[in-house]
Amino acid sequence: MQKHQIRQADCFDWLRACPPQTIHAVCTDPPYGLIEFSEKELSKLRNGRGGVWRLPPTIGGHKRDPLPRFTILTDQEKLNLRAFFCDWGRLLLDALVPGAQVCVAGHPILQHLVQGAMAEVGYEVRPAIMRLYYGFRGGDRPKNAEKEFPEVCVTPKGAYEPWMLFRKPLGEKTVADNLRKWKTGGLRRLSLDKPFPEVIPSGRTPRRETAISDHPCLKPQHFMRIIVRALLPLREGTVLDPFMGSGSTIAAAEAVGYRSIGIEIDKDYFHLAEASIPKLAGLYPTFAGDALRFDSSDYPQEAVEEGQLTMALAESAGRYRTRKS
Repeated sequence: MQKHQIRQADCFDWLRACPPQTIHAVCTDPPYGLIEFSEKELSKLRNGRGGVWRLPPTIGGHKRDPLPRFTILTDQEKLNLRAFFCDWGRLLLDALVPGAQVCVAGHPILQHLVQGAMAEVGYEVRPAIMRLYYGFRGGDRPKNAEKEFPEVCVTPKGAYEPWMLFRKPLGEKTVADNLRKWKTGGLRRLSLDKPFPEVIPSGRTPRRETAISDHPCLKPQHFMRIIVRALLPLREGTVLDPFMGSGSTIAAAEAVGYRSIGIEIDKDYFHLAEASIPKLAGLYPTFAGDALRFDSSDYPQEAVEEGQLTMALAESAGRYRTRKS
């Protein structure tokens, strides 16, 4: 039986109309440049002309996914970003039950802005969860001076993605009392003898999933099911994704067996998620996010990419080649 609801709407408008204290957890990957998901910039992305999105060069003949270039944000745009999360956090606070967990995908150079904004409006900042994976962020030599400085990289080679964790303050004196009344306040353990960890080894989103959805920010079901499962400690309540995008959070909640609500403002992405959610949720029918290791032998059709973490820490990478449009 389907347990999710999705809406095409501005999440700010939706949150204003949301009854208070009805959401038990949030898991979302929000826009960070704010302008990168505007109609103008999405049109450039879809036409392959980039805009604020980095045009995808290739590595070893493999096309890289487009990524927004957060390094080009101005000081004013960073202030706007903080204000955005202050406004969003305030609206969301009213919709959450006391003790609700809020998990927000982040970026290392912008993480402090989001955490500062959320703390300012009343959230508790909890330990961030690190998704370890082989990424293409950083590690480049100085632009236009690669031969002059062959032993220099401008930034560390990216190998993790921070998922910031926040909590609405408890409504009761103790976590135990809050769990009894609101069903929130803690995180669901992987098992009785394994607590939920801060670090989760992950891989890039498998081809089997990107064949279902070509959203530029599609997250792997292996990781999303682990995260979403943890957010409802007693398996009760509703998980919200106010920036639904690809629908990967909602698909994960459906696979785990949780009620969920997804909000997406963009019409094209909404319809993509509408079609993709049941297909993504139907993958890996025996995996419900209760283990860190993903046993690919259960799914022989899956093309699992091995050695992701080893590659992430490698001293050298393939030669970069910019693809001409």
